[in-house]
Amino acid sequence: MINKNEWLIVGLITSCHGINGQVKVKSLSDFEERFLQPGMRWLQKENEPPSLIELISGYKQPGKETFIVKLKGVNSRNQAEQLKKSKILVKTDKLPKLKKEEFHLLELINLDVKTLENNELKIIGKVINLENEKNNLLVIELLKNQKEVLIPFVKEIVPLIDIKNNFLIINPPNGLLEL
Repeated sequence: MINKNEWLIVGLITSCHGINGQVKVKSLSDFEERFLQPGMRWLQKENEPPSLIELISGYKQPGKETFIVKLKGVNSRNQAEQLKKSKILVKTDKLPKLKKEEFHLLELINLDVKTLENNELKIIGKVINLENEKNNLLVIELLKNQKEVLIPFVKEIVPLIDIKNNFLIINPPNGLLEL
């Protein structure tokens, strides 16, 4: 389950936009309002503790998963430049409620990973992390050799997720687990 005092990265500040202190944010969230609606946000630079900052306004770039946002007190390109590579965070106890078949990516961590072999489910590893800066990938530690493998988080390869029973099933293409 999700730990209540943890942080979830929902966006990354990738660059400046213009000369008035706006920044470009790459979304790692399905909830666009995090970058559109004014209000307080948490920002983390490198490994510093998160700090509160106010989002004044934001809009989505047409056809992209990026947003242009204006933060209070950031009024020049130089100030915006200082925020590059900062993470926009939310506390895990502030996550939106989901529908019955939905889940938060964070809930996948520590799930057992099973495959279907000869009509039997076999545990082959555990989800130990997520890589989602460019693509959604599950980092799985294999039981047989403790090697870490990256599995694309797509319906064809991960057809079933059972949060309640603490496992997911993968259908890896030949050779994927040997990489």
